[in-house]
Amino acid sequence: MKYRFRATRAFWRSFTKLPAQQQHRAREAFVIFKQNPFDSRLGAHKIQKLSARYGRVVYAAEIEANLRVVFYMDGNMVVTIDIGSHDLYR
Repeated sequence: MKYRFRATRAFWRSFTKLPAQQQHRAREAFVIFKQNPFDSRLGAHKIQKLSARYGRVVYAAEIEANLRVVFYMDGNMVVTIDIGSHDLYR
């Protein structure tokens, strides 16, 4: 499947606040993410609490130990909601 991508303002706000090293690591992970957001190297999994909040299935993919990107699917559109630590789930 060919994916299209859109990032929310909240995602970009959070991304710009990350330290340079985490931004670099996120860019590296997005190379994989853009090919397939469900690639096993990213460990994408459903987040029940956020899914209930957004009224749709919301996923998190692991960029590094304590850095996640949160997203949902709308057809073939991948919408990145936010990026940050596990605190995003709360």
